[in-house]
Amino acid sequence: MGSVTLEGTAEITSQPQNPPNPTTVYDGKSYDTVREGLAEILNPRDKSESDSAQNQKPPKTQTVFYNPIQQFNRDLTVLAIRTFGSDLAAIRKARQATGPGSRRGKKRKRSKEDDGSSVGNLNNSAAGDESTNTIGEGNNSRVTEGNDSKAKDDGTASGTNVGTETSAGQSNGSTTFVSAGEFRILDALSATGLRAIRYAKEVPMVTSVVANDLSLQATDSIKLNVDHNQVSGKVSVTTGDAQAHMHNVASSLNRGRQSLYEVIDLDPYGTAAPFLDAAVRAVVDGGLLCITCTDAGVFASLGYLEKTYSQYGGLPFKGPQSHEAGLRLILHAIAACAARYGLSIEPLLSLSIDFYARVFVRVRRSPAEVKFLASKTMIIYNCDEGCGAWSTQFLSQSRAKKDKNGDTIYKFSLAKAPSANQFCSHCGFKTHLSGPMWGGPTHNPHFIQRILATLPSLSRDTYATIPRIEGMLHVALHESASFVTKPSSADSVEQDHSETISIIGNSQPFPPVDPSVRDAHPFFITPPSLAKVLHCVSPSDSAIRGALAHLGYRTSRSHTKPGSICTDAPWTVIWEVMREWVRQKAPIKEDAIKKGTPGWGIMRNDRSKREVNEAKRQLRERLEQCEELSEVKTELEAALWRAREVVGEEVRDPSGENEKGVAESNGEGLSKEKEDRLTPNPESHHYTENILTHKLNIVFDEALGKEPPGKRMVRYQMNPRADWGPMNRAKGL
Repeated sequence: MGSVTLEGTAEITSQPQNPPNPTTVYDGKSYDTVREGLAEILNPRDKSESDSAQNQKPPKTQTVFYNPIQQFNRDLTVLAIRTFGSDLAAIRKARQATGPGSRRGKKRKRSKEDDGSSVGNLNNSAAGDESTNTIGEGNNSRVTEGNDSKAKDDGTASGTNVGTETSAGQSNGSTTFVSAGEFRILDALSATGLRAIRYAKEVPMVTSVVANDLSLQATDSIKLNVDHNQVSGKVSVTTGDAQAHMHNVASSLNRGRQSLYEVIDLDPYGTAAPFLDAAVRAVVDGGLLCITCTDAGVFASLGYLEKTYSQYGGLPFKGPQSHEAGLRLILHAIAACAARYGLSIEPLLSLSIDFYARVFVRVRRSPAEVKFLASKTMIIYNCDEGCGAWSTQFLSQSRAKKDKNGDTIYKFSLAKAPSANQFCSHCGFKTHLSGPMWGGPTHNPHFIQRILATLPSLSRDTYATIPRIEGMLHVALHESASFVTKPSSADSVEQDHSETISIIGNSQPFPPVDPSVRDAHPFFITPPSLAKVLHCVSPSDSAIRGALAHLGYRTSRSHTKPGSICTDAPWTVIWEVMREWVRQKAPIKEDAIKKGTPGWGIMRNDRSKREVNEAKRQLRERLEQCEELSEVKTELEAALWRAREVVGEEVRDPSGENEKGVAESNGEGLSKEKEDRLTPNPESHHYTENILTHKLNIVFDEALGKEPPGKRMVRYQMNPRADWGPMNRAKGL
């Protein structure tokens, strides 16, 4: 690379002290040495950048893209990959202990997991099942396990699973077994190569890293940085299109020549959508995808909703929860790409950070888990122009049952539609559609706990963003362990997934999330937004938390927005709490809310008018179902009976036969058939199982709503400097 001189201290230690950036000269060219983690990169130095450094502002243009703002992203990714690598090593070690010898020469029988009739052992797929299909070759699952052929132990493309290593380091038949020691990472859009170099130096189990970029200037810079950091033995540099590279690796034509990757990192300038299809194919079974999308103006905004749909396969969400919904749109796009190849995804960690989204997703080959995708995909009916309430509609239903052997099986069916009226049931305003989007959990709490457990042993000089990582992960941990539900089951009681999660030793693989679980309460609320609708003084967070906790509902924070409250309380209860807040704590003037506004629609249902409005609503709905004059008469008599029953008057029960003596009433003047038609859809978020909200005892107990005292953390970081954002695209790209 030519002669090298250093000005200043550039020695790399395990705990760097972050000195001022020294200047390095290669072949007569001056470079600023930027240190991050255990890596150093050389940034071409010119006058404009020197002036920017003196003014503490980012340069307007760069030859090779480098954004110091995303150090948090890179620090977190290093820790996530280290945690994932330890888990993958534990999985491989456990499978090595069992060994494949007992299965040699035996014909493989089709099991329940293959046809999706049971998911009792689906979690085993995290370690990779010995049977496999070739990616892109349809759903044929024919597998031979004879000794007639051998293959090099390289985890070759074709979508083979991470199998158990044989004693000779080879694989049997058509199944490829990967050595427990191999751990390959692809930095598909490498730019300066900083990520690849950090992985090589900071991830102890890594065996090779490929740093790829389309730009010749970028790959020249990567080679310079690789040599400067003395990691050329681990990091190889390629110049080419990232999609072509990943498709080439996944192609069955390259079997035996190129290997699938344990980890693929996609950090593009903008959306990662064009790379998803190739990425899910180029990662091993049980591998990790680390994906960044910086186009928040698309996935979290209505400005380009047509582009949002074309990129992510769904429509964006309007409201304070737009970034939270954006994460689910990204996960939906990944899951849809993976499902085409019989691959399922498990989000390990999904974060909305500053101006971008970052998701860590494990990909497994499991056609049985893919069957749950429709029942974990939802659309949202959002009252974005009214009170801000929403309801969810999952695209299909999955019901758990017991077979004759006592095993759990799942039945899939179409969901009832629609789950909500075109007008909001709370304020009467029109609702708008968002999605489809991912409706399952967005985190694996065990994975988060593993990362948190490593933080105390790390140097804060090396990982300068540890305070923010710790704070954000603690919020995500509580966010992930609260509000998930399993499919309904007629034979068993639904499990509670909110129990305290025990820390599992690093020697054992952390449990994967049940593939049938979905998130029935996907978004948060904010007290100021609720108070704005009613034109009242905003209650404190602790007051709302205390009121909901007193009623038996759970609350937590959302990592996406300060002051947010995640809860499993339905909107009928939330608005009743706010009406009681107005009545008990913050009365408003009668003319403060104008007729026809969302607040007027909400306050119409206060306790003093609740019974009248409910009777009118029920009568309106029942009359719309009437087809005969006799049915109208019966409904009016039933309404009169219900009204007199409320005020304590005696009245004849209209149940029994009607005038024609044909339709038996159900006790409220409705035939059984019509009662079935009017039953609320349990798939809807509005379904509250007949909660009588006007009878709830609501207490604003701030002491109950306050979080217990503990360590102070940086949960929501303020912008540390001016011009905080994605920066301009590099001019050399």
